Amino acid sequence: METQEIQAKQQAELHTQLWAMANDLRGSMDASEFKNYILGLIFYRYLSDKLSNFVDEELEDDDISYADAWKDEDFKQDIIDALVDDEGGLGYVIEPANLWSTLIDKINVKQFDISMLAKAVNDLTESTIGLGSQRDFENLFDDMDLNASKLGKSEADRSALIAKVMLKIDDINFHYEDAEIDVLGDAYEYLIGQFAASAGKKAGEFYTPQQVSKLLAKLVTVGKSKLKNVYDPTCGSGSLLLRVAKETDVVSFYGQEKVSTTYNLARMNMLLHGVPFNHFDIENNDTLEHPNEEHMKMRFDAVVANPPYSAKWSADPKFLDDERFSAYGKLAPKSKADYAFVQHMLYLLDDAGTMAVVLPHGVLFRGAAEGIIRQYLIKEKNWLDAVIGLPANLFFGTSIPTCVLVFKKCKTHDDIFFIDASKEFESGKNQNRLTDANIQKIMDTYLARKDVEKYAHCASLEEIAENDYNLNIPRYVDTFEEEEEIDIHAVMKEIKELEAKRDELDKEIDVYLKELGLLED
Repeated sequence: METQEIQAKQQAELHTQLWAMANDLRGSMDASEFKNYILGLIFYRYLSDKLSNFVDEELEDDDISYADAWKDEDFKQDIIDALVDDEGGLGYVIEPANLWSTLIDKINVKQFDISMLAKAVNDLTESTIGLGSQRDFENLFDDMDLNASKLGKSEADRSALIAKVMLKIDDINFHYEDAEIDVLGDAYEYLIGQFAASAGKKAGEFYTPQQVSKLLAKLVTVGKSKLKNVYDPTCGSGSLLLRVAKETDVVSFYGQEKVSTTYNLARMNMLLHGVPFNHFDIENNDTLEHPNEEHMKMRFDAVVANPPYSAKWSADPKFLDDERFSAYGKLAPKSKADYAFVQHMLYLLDDAGTMAVVLPHGVLFRGAAEGIIRQYLIKEKNWLDAVIGLPANLFFGTSIPTCVLVFKKCKTHDDIFFIDASKEFESGKNQNRLTDANIQKIMDTYLARKDVEKYAHCASLEEIAENDYNLNIPRYVDTFEEEEEIDIHAVMKEIKELEAKRDELDKEIDVYLKELGLLED
């Protein structure tokens, strides 16, 4: 079964169950709020299941259950030590009474109330205090307010609603290890897609569709059997970072996300996909204005991003002294931070690394400061490796066509490779999508680096200079289709014949009207 078919099957199953849960909560609150409850509960179940499997392995030779072992102080301490070990542990503790399975049992015998879940979540968070995992779990469940009146007026009402959702989540098989979809990210996008009005139209800024993520991941992993690290300065739900790990072995993941709720989702997503707490570092802050200090000291093997398109930023003159921007002589304009993200990413890219970023087409041809920055990247540095035009309407919340820019600091050729893949896609009800075949064609063409009629062109730097460093794809890839030649004489003859027929019909209609007395002689 093709990857795309597996994705579609897994997504259909997940969406059916999510919709059922959404219907239970709909009416109590708007979509942007209740998705936080659903995702928070999904994540708690995952952490609980993972811990149960871990403890079962630890106790395998002792012939004792977790619940009984917890009652024995020696066993209990050994289990805790194993769970919080910085190297092989999980970085958190959930005692038997707080396990998801225990809470489900309580629900089934009508002995559950929402305070039990609140205590379980709080205990888990507190178990990380003072550990290496503390930063990764801190405030992780803040968006899931279990005391909110919107869940119900009384504790009994809130308990009943949450219990109903928990039972539905308990029925979901997430296929954690073999999932071809980004489970949390896909759930998030689906909920946003169903309730876009309340979730906001810019949802595409923090979730990159899996097929686009797949393309970027393939581009930055060409020829790499292992990456020491990968970085995304606008990581959203973390789906793009995780996709890179499906293409090659990645040791550590780094990212930054401005929106707190989405930052929480990214951390959940890392853990849910089996990334140990000590192998990822996600920061919550504005990447351009306040980049993580530790990240700024590093250089990354791969950099990927789908930044918010043409976002505003301060463009404060102080940034002219910032090492990320100072060499270019100009800052990206306040109204369009696209090149500011590019400059930030290039600063952190390792000399032997590859970077792939999705951007609006304006970055290819806009002038002024952006034109100066673009010319510097091409003429002075020769870092731009490829420009790939994507179809329109691939992203939720925006129908504009986008492009992928591929950068390498270690280029050995004096050219830029252009691919126009804008016309090859599968149409969808709400969004278009790239198929596996579309992606494979892009990759095969990119690797061959040879001209393909109406699809790809390798442009020399001299050719780029002749075009004043304008990278607009139609300047390099001619996709013009000649229209069939029109025979004017045949058209005129057809028009005369039609006019003659019309005159005959008018005469026939007049006869009928006279017979009916509706037209005088």
